[in-house]
This record gives sequence, C-alpha cells and structure tokens, in this order.
Amino acid sequence: MSDMITADLVDLDLSADTKEAAARALAERMVSQGRVTDLEGFLADVAAREAQMPTGLDGGIGIPHCRSAHVTEPTLAFGRSAAGIDFGAADGPADLIFLIAAPAGADDAHLTILSSLARQLMNDEFTSALRAVGDAETAAALIRGDEAPSAKTAEDASEDTAAAPVAASTGAAAGRTAHTPDEDASTGGASPQDAPAADTAPPAAEPAAFGERPFRVVAVTSCPTGIAHTYMAAESLENAGREAGVEVVVETQGSAGFARLDPAVIAAADGVIFAHDVPVRDKDRFAGKPTVDVGVKAGINRPAELLAEVREKAARGEASAPAHASAGTPVDRAGDSTEGYGTKLRKWLMSGVSYMVPFVAAGGLLIALGFAIGGYKINKAPSVMDHFVWTQADSWGALLFQIGGVAFGFLVPVLAGYIAYGMADRPGLVPGFVGGAISLTINAGFLGGLAAGLIAGGVVMAIQKVNIPAALRGIMPVVVIPLISSAIVGFLMFVVIGKPIASAQKGLTDWLNGLTGTNAVLLGALLGLMMCFDLGGPVNKVAYTFATAGIAVSDPSDSAMKIMAAVMAAGMVPPLAMALATTVRGRLFTQTERENGKAAWVLGASFISEGAIPFAAADPLRVIPSSMVGGALTGALSMAFGATLRAPHGGIFVVPLIGNPFLYLVAIAAGVCVTTALVVLLKGLRKPVPGATATDPAAPAATAPKETKQPIAA
Repeated sequence: MSDMITADLVDLDLSADTKEAAARALAERMVSQGRVTDLEGFLADVAAREAQMPTGLDGGIGIPHCRSAHVTEPTLAFGRSAAGIDFGAADGPADLIFLIAAPAGADDAHLTILSSLARQLMNDEFTSALRAVGDAETAAALIRGDEAPSAKTAEDASEDTAAAPVAASTGAAAGRTAHTPDEDASTGGASPQDAPAADTAPPAAEPAAFGERPFRVVAVTSCPTGIAHTYMAAESLENAGREAGVEVVVETQGSAGFARLDPAVIAAADGVIFAHDVPVRDKDRFAGKPTVDVGVKAGINRPAELLAEVREKAARGEASAPAHASAGTPVDRAGDSTEGYGTKLRKWLMSGVSYMVPFVAAGGLLIALGFAIGGYKINKAPSVMDHFVWTQADSWGALLFQIGGVAFGFLVPVLAGYIAYGMADRPGLVPGFVGGAISLTINAGFLGGLAAGLIAGGVVMAIQKVNIPAALRGIMPVVVIPLISSAIVGFLMFVVIGKPIASAQKGLTDWLNGLTGTNAVLLGALLGLMMCFDLGGPVNKVAYTFATAGIAVSDPSDSAMKIMAAVMAAGMVPPLAMALATTVRGRLFTQTERENGKAAWVLGASFISEGAIPFAAADPLRVIPSSMVGGALTGALSMAFGATLRAPHGGIFVVPLIGNPFLYLVAIAAGVCVTTALVVLLKGLRKPVPGATATDPAAPAATAPKETKQPIAA
C-alpha cells in the first residue's frame, strides 16, 4: 500500500457532516494529486456503490469505495471527523473515513486495498492510533504499514475516547469474522445495548463441541449479473455469522471474476454454504464437507437459518461426497443433488445468459451508434476492409455497425456454450459452442442455441458416466469428449431437430412482426410486470433476454425494437420512482433510504433496476407491487406509442437512438408517477418510520438492523 496513500491524501480535521460531503472532500484531494480525472463522474460512481449497501462498519469506521473509469491508479484517502458521519453502521456515525478508489477493471488492485485495510481495521491498536495521531505524515505511514502503532499511542487514544459509545469496542470484538477481499464492507453487528449479551452468545458454548475455536464456515455467493445480489448475500451471511459467533469466509463469484479462497481456509472449515443462481465455479474444492446449497436470495433473506442448518449437518456427521466419488459428477455441479431438475434447469439457463449479456450490451450499443452516425441505411454499406474514408462520418458509422455485428455473431454460440458449461463444466464448452454455431447456420436462432446448449451438456454428462479404462482417462477431456460430443450434437442439430426448431423460430418471429393494437399493448404490460417483479432476478432476466433476442440480428424487425424499448422503459421505473418518492415525501423514509434515493436517480436513468433493491429490501410488500403497476403501465404505453430501440442498454443516454423519443419519455414519466403515488399512499397508511425525521445522525443507524432483517424480493 506504499504508493496508494500519502500525507496529501490525509485530512485529520474532516469538517463534512454527510457521507456525500466527506466523499467529495477526500475525492478533491485525489483530484489535486492527479489520481482522479473527473470529480463529478467519480463521485457518481461512489454514490452508485453506496446505493447497493451502506459502507459503514461497527467501531466508527466508514469505507466508501468504488471502481471508476475516472481513477488513474489505485488510491486510498483518509479523513478523521470529530463530530462523526453517518455511513449506515448499526452502532452510529463513523469518525474514521477511508475513501478507496480503483481504476475500472483493476479488480485485483481494488480487492487488495480492501483486504489489506480490513485486516488492519480489526486491530484495536491500529484504529486507536489513527484516532490519536497528530499529523498527516504519521497517519499515512500508519496506514501504509511503514510505522507500527505504539502501545502508548493506543493507550492514550483509549483514554481520549473512553466516553465514546461502547459499540466501538464491542463492534471490533464481534466483528472478527473473517472477510474475503470482495467489494463489500460488513454493516451488521451487535448494537450497543446488546453488548453484554454478546459475551454469553453462542461462541461460549462452542468449545465443548469444537474445541477452543468457533465453528467455521466457508461460503460462495453468485448471481447471473454479479452486481448486487452476489455481494448482498455475502454481506448477509457475514452479519449472521458475527451474531452467531461463527467464523464466515465468503468467496464472491461476481461478474468481474473472483479470488479463490485459500485451500487451507477451506480445509479448516467445518461446513460450506452455497448461495448461488449460477453454477459454483470449481465446486470440487469444497467436496467432503457438510454442505447447504440454496439460491442467492436465500442467502439474503435467511442467513441465520442457513448457518443453523450447516451446523446441524456437521453435528450429524453429514457431508457431501468426496471430489473423486460418483456424486461429484457434473450432474451435481449446478446445485445440490436434492434439487429438482426445474431448479437445475433455471441455473443452467442463467449461466448461459450471464455470459451472453456483455456481448449483447457491447454489440447492441455499437450497432445503435452505427445507425446514429451513419443513418438507417448503414447496414447496406460495403465492408470497411474495402472502403473506409477517415474523414467521412458514414465510414465510422459503418465501422461501428460492422464491429457490433461481429459481436452479435457470438451471442448464440456463447449462450449455448455456457449453458453446456453450467451443466458439465469445461468439457461442455466445445460441443456447446459448436451446437450454437450450427444453430446460426440453419437459422434456428436463440431457440436453437438453447436446445444445443442443453443437448451438449447432457451428452457430455452421459459420456462422463461411462466407466473408462485408466489408460484412456488422460485423453478423455482433451480428445475423446470433445470429439464424440461435438459429432453427436452436430448430427442432432443438422439432421434431427434443426429444421423443426428453425420453423419454430420463424413462427415466433412472424408472430412478433404481426403484433398490433391490443395484443402489442398487453405484451408490453406483461413484460413491464416481469421487469419489476424481482428487480434484476431470474424473472427480470427472462424478459430482458426475450427482448435482446429480438434485436440480436443485423436488421431487427420493428416489433422487436418496440419490445426492447418497452423492456428498458419498464426497468427504469422502480429506481426513478423510489428517487422521486424520497424527494416528495422524505418523511416516509429513513435517512439511509433518502440517501439511497439520491443515487437512485442516476441508477434509474442508466437502466439499472438494482437501484430500487434497498427499498424493496426494507419494504417489499409496498415497493414491489407499486413498481409492478408502474412498470406495466410504462411497458403498455411504450408499445402503444410505437417507440423503438436498437440498443439493449443505456437508459436516457440512448434517447437519440429511440424512435418517438418524446412519447417514450412520457411513458416512463407516467409509470414513475404512478409508482411514486402508490408507494407514498401505501407508506402513508402506516405509522411514521422510526427515525425518519430525526436530525441526530445516529438515529437512522439505530433502525438499520430492522431494515436488514426484512425479506428482499430482488
């Protein structure tokens, strides 16, 4: 961390009174040092991360952080506040603020910063020394590790802060749950009034059964997009582990990749929890231990139950099969063997979709930009290999269009390949990609890709069940399985099922092209309901995939572009409505929710439905139905107005690429207003939110445990 923080990035007299002001003050120091290029853009990225989950830690710590394209190198800034700043921690405001900035794509650097800092924050001497340090240079040296905190410094700091809330010490003690270097900071923990009980909580009872150490659990969380749910489940499990006296170490397998747990940590674990909606990668590492396997939402909604279940399995001596045993076959890699095939099928399909979405976004936006620059006849332009004039806009439009078309050409093979991967791991990739490519060749489209992926995975799984002589096992994954499975999949796709699927695909396309009037409006309403039902969950992804499938061609039909427009418009409604509701009726929301509402403006405008998740988590019975009503209205109006969209993402930033843009914005505004009105009405019928109008910065934090224990529907 030697080059990540200097004295110029330290403010020992941070005068900010809100977390936004604190982030701005520290970010300005980063700008002055040339480490951040765009202050407002960077702060928007910080706010977007803060909207997913508060970054306050027990013990008076705040760790706002993000990855941003406006950061030039991994950087850490530190501020110390005398009055304290609310970062959403359960035990009150934070006086030690660490702003962490990492360049976009620099995931390893970002995680390394968080990991190093988290380990130091568990050291009472370290935090006490930071509270007592008198100059910026020494503070930077302490954080870098160049200077160890002296015992006297820590003792002096303890005396200076003796009157501080007892939560600072109890939070540090209760918060020694092991953390992985993921992109979330834990926010739960015992409240000050619970401190005495914490000393006699479950950990005291464990030594009789497990020696002198607490029960240890390793967990893996993942979801199709790896943005919100992955980290929310990890945070929830860590919080529950802290309360139960269980050491929880979580491996978050997000969209940006993941850092594998140390094999020694896995070996020392007493149990394993999988909370996932896509297959766990390298699942065999956890074989032979008591295991609980559930969906990612279960990790968010009922973490305490999962911990209790894995402890019960350990007490009974119940464990999963060793990695080399038959139960470790690919059939079980996508979930627990007790799961029904419906659940497994959903996970396999979501695996394919999660890998396909980046191709959809990149290819779709490039094609849309090509049309915007070169006009709607750009798809007739000759290859840029043969004709490209640097000074002509049409040439640049053709270039973008043709690059996007190439990206779109991967959609079906990637979908099929990673469905097969979800079923059979790496051996499924080759036949899956081959089957997907054949689907394009015979014009079977996405339906063919889905079938090819499932067939490829099933064929590989069947081959792997055959007893093979030991002499041949070495060449099975490299030669035999790819050869046989590709031949079988190719035969089935070309000769047996290809034509019927191609006919079905053509029929679906013709049906969409023929949608008019009431039928189109009803379809728009249905898609709007699906987009707002689980805010980024499986139902939302089904609607989004259905829409993107229609425009994933070089010349999409008018009906397909109308469906894409309706889906994006409906997905923008929930976060925008929550932002508006917190603005017009702030007293109905807690301070934390009002802060989240500010970030929801940006998230909603960018078509990131997850911006409404904090509100759905706190009050699902009012927020989700209201969002569905507004989303259905927006989807129906968009279809009725005939708005079209060639880009699969972008929110209001792609309005110039939308057909009938004014009426499109009217449709979004109508849905937002309806959802806002319903939320305000329903919340107004209940008693005022405790702490919603409090001015004490600690007041909203006092209600945080109640909020985090509410079920979430996203």
